[in-house]
Amino acid sequence: MIVHQAYKYRIYPNTEQQQLIRQMFGCCRFVFNHFLEEWNQTYAETGKGLSYQPCATQLPVLKTQYDWLKEVDSIALQSAVRHVADSFDRFFKKQNQAPRFKSRKHPVQSYTTKFTNGNIAIEGNRLKLPKLGWMRFANSRKLEGRILSATVRQNASDKYFVSLVCEVEKTPLPQADAHIGIDLGLKEYAVCSSGEHFANPRFYRQYEKKLALWQRRLARRTPGGSNWKKAKKHIACIHEHIANSRKDFLHKMTTKLIRECQTISIEQLRVANMIQNPKLSKSIADASWGEWVRQLTYKASWYGRTLRVAGTFEPTSQQCHVCGMIHPEVKNLSIREWTCVACGTHHDRDENAAHNIKQVAV
Repeated sequence: MIVHQAYKYRIYPNTEQQQLIRQMFGCCRFVFNHFLEEWNQTYAETGKGLSYQPCATQLPVLKTQYDWLKEVDSIALQSAVRHVADSFDRFFKKQNQAPRFKSRKHPVQSYTTKFTNGNIAIEGNRLKLPKLGWMRFANSRKLEGRILSATVRQNASDKYFVSLVCEVEKTPLPQADAHIGIDLGLKEYAVCSSGEHFANPRFYRQYEKKLALWQRRLARRTPGGSNWKKAKKHIACIHEHIANSRKDFLHKMTTKLIRECQTISIEQLRVANMIQNPKLSKSIADASWGEWVRQLTYKASWYGRTLRVAGTFEPTSQQCHVCGMIHPEVKNLSIREWTCVACGTHHDRDENAAHNIKQVAV
């Protein structure tokens, strides 16, 4: 099975390369905003938008008007035009909101270029990128497959990263006999029908006081000053550490489940609705259930596993998985254990829900 997989590495450009990277950020941002404005004007006048082809044919004309566009990677500028067209395609399919103008004040900046004639290459601990040449990078993971594109990104903590998208062939894992149901929660992150429990690490809660301290310091400092910038960078580093810890936990957990189980049953969660609960919203956002489901979905597709989903309105917590009797009083989240009055089975709330998810998922 041929899939597209991204490999993310941290890069260490020198001062000249950093300046050129920032220049490419600005040029790609200018091209994106220019064609977004043209698209909006065309739609307001004619009721129809533009497509990629007419915008791409206008790009050489734009370069003649602004000579500084010729100094950067031409493929990156074409990718910016492509991003305008793709964003409107997703908007009309109701997959996202209407595209907005890019700002140089946004904490994360990026541009994308494509592989042509060996302009992207890896040699030991050195990486070659178009217009930038060779630079040192953290070769933390072996690159596999054929390189298709590269996205250079500067995050809020002023670190530079590159994501290399490659065409990789995935081989299904050997068959496994296990079939489990998984109930996600906040008290414990996941409870399996096999009896295995995964603790909820609550990464945001671990750093919440430290984050609040630095946010108070930021609020007291003069906006735009050197101390204000230091505090802002420190806050960005804390957020980055939280995100990296959470992502590491989710990847290890989903990989373990995919390796050990042939069929995995989960519950369909409407996280966007659940996160509106003012008492639980912060904990639900910290749990990142949507990212967990996303990782489990693509890994199951890659490695030949079956992912089954139970409906949102199935009474998985209230129903006894032994006799099938429904107990509405179990809706109360404070009830962690209960006994079925029909068959007398004593249930752990989450393990019973995991068993029901395993039975009703399709």
